Amino acid sequence: MATIRISEAEAARDFAGLMARVRAGAEVVIDDSSPAVRLSSIPARQPGRLLSEAIALAEARGSAATLDQEFARDLEAVIDSHRDALNPPAWD
Repeated sequence: MATIRISEAEAARDFAGLMARVRAGAEVVIDDSSPAVRLSSIPARQPGRLLSEAIALAEARGSAATLDQEFARDLEAVIDSHRDALNPPAWD
């Protein structure tokens, strides 16, 4: 889609519609503000790498790391040491 240039007032009138156009691939430039503002979508987050892919990558790079019982115990210990509930600060 093409770049759409609009004023700040136009953007405020139908922000939901504006966002729908951005999600559909349009780039929107609000050009009466200083500096101008550009709205565009960002690529969707990709899921993490599969364990099999990580192992293949490590092997291709010559790594000698192995996922053995000792590694599993270490990983469980790390997870167990951080089981406390997340209590983020309350922002005003």
